[in-house]
Amino acid sequence: MPIPVVSPLLRALKNTLMAALALVLVFEEWGWDVLSGLLAWVARLPVLAWLERRIRSLPPWAALLTFALPALALLPVKLLALWLFGQGHAAWGLGLLLGAKLLGTAILARLFSLTQPALMQLAWFARWYPRWKVWKDRLLAWVRGSAVWQGARRVKTAVKVWWRGLKG
Repeated sequence: MPIPVVSPLLRALKNTLMAALALVLVFEEWGWDVLSGLLAWVARLPVLAWLERRIRSLPPWAALLTFALPALALLPVKLLALWLFGQGHAAWGLGLLLGAKLLGTAILARLFSLTQPALMQLAWFARWYPRWKVWKDRLLAWVRGSAVWQGARRVKTAVKVWWRGLKG
């Protein structure tokens, strides 16, 4: 008898988790290109250009380490943000969390573009990365096809039209 109740609860939990993950992926999808491009522009500085050339020439396992370390380095910052939330400093915690997310996405996006050729030389990475991309693209297509997303796009378009009308 409890099985009919469990199934809708599991489905609701799955949908909630997928929606949360989709929001993160949508942010990263947007931020990935924009922030990586920004860092590519900053990397024109001679010291950073030299560093990027070195990163591009790394062997596969060193490239993996180079890509993974910044993600791990942000973990204490995110834990500090959670601690700030717990101490009642929600604005500081949110600011720190958003700043870490922006900076982390920018750095990881740029590092991935530099290390992807080396990472694709790792058999397990070359096998799983395309699968991840297909799954992620399907999830993003689901989000973009949702009524909420479509409504938000209509509002965004209306605001743009209204803003252009104000500017004359």
